[in-house]
Amino acid sequence: MQDTVEGSEAVALLGRTRSTVDPQLRATVESLPASIRPVAMYHFGWEHADGTPAAGAAGKAIRPALVLAAARALGGDPQPAVRAAAAVELAHNFTLLHDDVIDEDTTRRHRPTAWTVFGTPAAIIAGDALLALALQLLAEDRHPASAAASKRLAACVVELCAGQQADCAFEECAPHEVSLEECLGMATAKTGALLGCACALGALYAGAGEEEVAAMDAFGREAGLAFQLIDDLVGIWGDPDQTGKPAGADLAAHKKTLPVVAALASGTPAGAELAQLYRGPMDASAVRRAAEAVDRAGGRDWAQLQAADRMAGAVHELSRAVPDLSAAGDLLSLAEFVTRRTR
Repeated sequence: MQDTVEGSEAVALLGRTRSTVDPQLRATVESLPASIRPVAMYHFGWEHADGTPAAGAAGKAIRPALVLAAARALGGDPQPAVRAAAAVELAHNFTLLHDDVIDEDTTRRHRPTAWTVFGTPAAIIAGDALLALALQLLAEDRHPASAAASKRLAACVVELCAGQQADCAFEECAPHEVSLEECLGMATAKTGALLGCACALGALYAGAGEEEVAAMDAFGREAGLAFQLIDDLVGIWGDPDQTGKPAGADLAAHKKTLPVVAALASGTPAGAELAQLYRGPMDASAVRRAAEAVDRAGGRDWAQLQAADRMAGAVHELSRAVPDLSAAGDLLSLAEFVTRRTR
């Protein structure tokens, strides 16, 4: 019952964030040139492929919610941070557009991905434009924290790109060539960095000092890694009707996700079986057997325990910035939400 209550609080918070941030986000996207705008509008779920209005969801808004919640936790007014929250969401969607191309994913949010509808060049260009809009939003903001926020977001994107590059490189590696430490580093860069940046931007807009900003960044990174661990589990065992993606897509692509690498490093017969499966093509039967091998090798249990440990670390980091955690209820609800989800 407690998890349900916390989940409901987070869902309500995400809904309020959408209501607060979407006007700024949509106005910014609508400022794009006519040749690029339809791809972005489609990707966010605001238009169909033919340009007619759509009522699809534009995503959960976890990252902008973290910006506003962090500002609030440190005693700041979240309203001046709305532009920063929109900037983080634009940067996140830049990565999604590019990731879908790189991973050749054909569905996102229960409909065809932008590159399958408009073509690969158009999707890449739209992603580039969203990143430029993110930095433009901060550059044009007159808030005293905007310059520091812009610098931090730019550095975060470079780190994200390094994480994505590592992820791609791991796909070409033999099963035994990727260590768990390397995989954790990749996940921290690819996922944790932007959640950490979101929290840090909220702290900056609240006027926090360097120590508080660093602690908020560390909180977001730890929570982000917990999120990635759960996301990797969902990528193997999630319900396609809920996720909007085929079951086992990461396994089919030979991705070295955290549960997979933990299983490969387990030294168990199941780990050896998984390594053998990863050396060949992955049809539906192989994907099913690979998922079973990850489970039997302990990859599933390890990821669940690691996610819990990372969340404990996140709470510790948060307490450095906000000693009275009762003031950080929204941040804790969001962290609990993203690490307790099952789809």
